Amino acid sequence: MKLGVLTVLLGDLSLDETLRYLKSLGVQQVEIGCGGTPGTAHADAVQFMEHPELIDQFMETINKYGLDIAALACHGNPVHPNKEIANAYHEQFEAAICLAEKIGVKTIVGFSGCPGDCENSQYPNWSIASWPPDFQKIRDWQWNEKLIPYWKKEAKFAQEHGVNQIAFELHPGFCVYNPSTLLRLREAVGPVIGANLDPSHLFWQGIDIIAAIRALKGAIYHFHAKDTAIDPYNTAVNGVLDTPSFDRIDERPWVFRTVGYGHGEDTWRAIFSELRKAGYDGVISIEHEDGLMSTREGLEKAIEVLKRTIIFESREGGMYWA
Repeated sequence: MKLGVLTVLLGDLSLDETLRYLKSLGVQQVEIGCGGTPGTAHADAVQFMEHPELIDQFMETINKYGLDIAALACHGNPVHPNKEIANAYHEQFEAAICLAEKIGVKTIVGFSGCPGDCENSQYPNWSIASWPPDFQKIRDWQWNEKLIPYWKKEAKFAQEHGVNQIAFELHPGFCVYNPSTLLRLREAVGPVIGANLDPSHLFWQGIDIIAAIRALKGAIYHFHAKDTAIDPYNTAVNGVLDTPSFDRIDERPWVFRTVGYGHGEDTWRAIFSELRKAGYDGVISIEHEDGLMSTREGLEKAIEVLKRTIIFESREGGMYWA
């Protein structure tokens, strides 16, 4: 496995400044946002496709620091019921695929998206209740009429451009939010669809990360290193679905934390051991969204923990003791 960083957290720095800083910290790979919600601070796939000379400048900077690009990030909602919003995300996502083809990157990280509940909807409808029956009708329509047809087309487009891994972040608010929904879409679309496994979004759903890794074996294409802390007192009163804004930290049932500040190192050692057993040898890409720490302190503390817990080296040959 490799130590990586989603560079979005350093969007106030130039690409050169960002890579110089990350290299000094021992980072081995980077995940670059190039559109959608990660923004375009370090790469703009749409602009790069219009001005190919920018790609050469971009790669010169990457190569200058000897860092590999693990993936391009272009999160969004290309099945949004507002056509203007959906088309913008769609354009950026396809531009990201074309950029990946030109620079030899095989993995695009994003969201599955979430449609509305009918053709006339204005907003997404994240329907997860089992009853009343209306919710199941909404889900059936979303998956059969919108989600599966869209991603079948995009999977084909990606493969035609040499991208064989679309890694969906399992994120509440979108149709793919847990292992079963990821596997459902993968079964319908094909193995180009896989998971960006981000424990932070699973911890607060009450999902056991080890069990999730076992369920997703063979379908994990990327990994975000981000933690979540559950507040037992707020959760005891209102449960994990309570929704105070992220800046009201003292009222929230859970908050995102830097690695090691929601769960201890034993948890992270178990996660990386299970990833190794599942055959994952890709990047461990830090995503920083800790509202209690500055960007640099949160990043550097995460790196300290990950350097102690990631399994970096492959084990070759048999076990000498057995």
